[in-house]
Amino acid sequence: MSLNAYQQARTYSETPRAMEYRLVGDTTRDLVRAVEAGLTGIALMPVLHRNREMWSVFSMLCDDDRNALPVELRASIVSLAIWVDRHTSAVVRGKESPADLIAVNRTIMAGLEQHVEPSLVVS
Repeated sequence: MSLNAYQQARTYSETPRAMEYRLVGDTTRDLVRAVEAGLTGIALMPVLHRNREMWSVFSMLCDDDRNALPVELRASIVSLAIWVDRHTSAVVRGKESPADLIAVNRTIMAGLEQHVEPSLVVS
């Protein structure tokens, strides 16, 4: 079975929360690796952009009235997305650390972890 076929099959079998957990986990792992490699400023842009894009999508989904999450939670996610956008710009300018972005992502993962099958949880 090709990697593509496996990924497609996994996508069909994952719950929405498991997909979110995997996305946040993959993005956070890439951000951690970039920081550990010593990347700063503009060199971090590809991974920072991916993180910002992820949060932008979360924000758009939470802004949709058809979203089943509680209104307060949706508002908190939108607020976090706005913060991520601003903080990311500060990281690129060298005024802030990406550590706060990593911490926020890990907090979100901890919340999502409650809704994910134990075999899928990253330790």
